Amino acid sequence: MQSTSLQIYPSLLCLLFFNTISAFPASMPRIIDSHLHIWATSSESTSFPYAPDQIPPSALQNLASADCLLKHMEAAGVDGALIVQPINHKYDHSYVADAIKKHPTKFKGMMLHDPSLSAEMAVSRLEQLVLQGFVGVRFNPYLWADGASMSSESGLSVYKRCGELNLPVGIMCFKGLDLHYEDIVQLIQKSPDTVCILDHLGFCALTEKGNKQFEQLLSLAQYPNVLVKISALFRNTDSLDSFPYNKLKTHRFDPLMERFGATRLLMGTDFPYVIETEGGYKGAVETVKSWLGEGEERDAVMGGTAERVFGEWI
Repeated sequence: MQSTSLQIYPSLLCLLFFNTISAFPASMPRIIDSHLHIWATSSESTSFPYAPDQIPPSALQNLASADCLLKHMEAAGVDGALIVQPINHKYDHSYVADAIKKHPTKFKGMMLHDPSLSAEMAVSRLEQLVLQGFVGVRFNPYLWADGASMSSESGLSVYKRCGELNLPVGIMCFKGLDLHYEDIVQLIQKSPDTVCILDHLGFCALTEKGNKQFEQLLSLAQYPNVLVKISALFRNTDSLDSFPYNKLKTHRFDPLMERFGATRLLMGTDFPYVIETEGGYKGAVETVKSWLGEGEERDAVMGGTAERVFGEWI
């Protein structure tokens, strides 16, 4: 391992100890949004530039700042959020890191893995970002070169290192779980101690193809460290299932609850994309909450699971 990794390793040990002692449930259940994005407004982009060809959608460009998010969270009664590094800033994590630094009790981050890095450099970069408030890694398979797999070379090295550091890895199967299922299984089997989280209900839409993909998702319940985010509901429903998505509850959420259980499911919104759908940000939060009865299951899905795997928001 590079000397930089060795130099920061004592700090990593301290951070891991903190995450371990802070992983115990809080006295009062908190609501944690386990999946959302923020990016610089047009004026902020002079200090935090967008990645090439990654300017945010014009309708949302100035609605996804850290300050905007905090206002939505307050109105919805959300106590903390996991910010997933947006493609708009790609591998420049400075905007998210700045938000975490300014609001450490509200925000944690999930970094974006750069598959172009060597295994050694990728692990070193991971360890450096951990010290800036990043508590997980996102794998976007569409950033790998054509034909390359997440379960080889640097991807596997980072995945295994995440297992050693108790950092979850989130995977985005935007074009369908079936395209990445075997690759995901390889990662899980090669590093069973790593927590693997499938974003957005595994992108198993309410279609005939989505139903087959959903069977694959349910099969992953056999691996105890696989979790699923109940997030971006609008991306998984169909034209006949309008908000608040009762069909999605029956055909996706209820089977996931039965197979995975509440302690392996996490509520997320996919802010800012829910601002104009799902009844807005608050509607996205309240919908998942409405699918759960009072008690431990609701507490787990709405925040407890997130605090168990990412560390407590304090």
